[in-house]
Amino acid sequence: MLFGLGVLGIAVLGAMAYVRLAPTNTAQWHSAPAPSLWDQSSPWDQVVPLTGAASLRLSDQKGAPTALLAKIDAIAMATPRTTRLAGSVGDGMITWQTRSALWGFPDFTTAEVRPDGLYLYARLRFGTEDLGVNAKRLTAWLAAL
Repeated sequence: MLFGLGVLGIAVLGAMAYVRLAPTNTAQWHSAPAPSLWDQSSPWDQVVPLTGAASLRLSDQKGAPTALLAKIDAIAMATPRTTRLAGSVGDGMITWQTRSALWGFPDFTTAEVRPDGLYLYARLRFGTEDLGVNAKRLTAWLAAL
């Protein structure tokens, strides 16, 4: 019994180490969200929860897309456990990585300036279900605008 618990403990520690230390392929995560993610019925200025992800389109009523990106960048960088993975306001696209507190699971949020607004897509890296954390993060960022 004690041996089994020891093996289980080592397996859990190994999984935690993998989640925290696995290399990140920046090119894979710092890419424009697929246009098919937003169809004509997708709402503007509202967070849309998805399986393991969330999306948000900010209209020009919220501000100019480049100015919105600068504001979102400041908000993101003030979010605990969030770092800028790639991009800049000048590039018109930024991807941030936010890690969960306990396990350090990474989630990636990409914001892209488009002619009609700012498009944000937040998604998990590991697993298939994010328990709504990406939608909650985008909702908090929207509220902070």
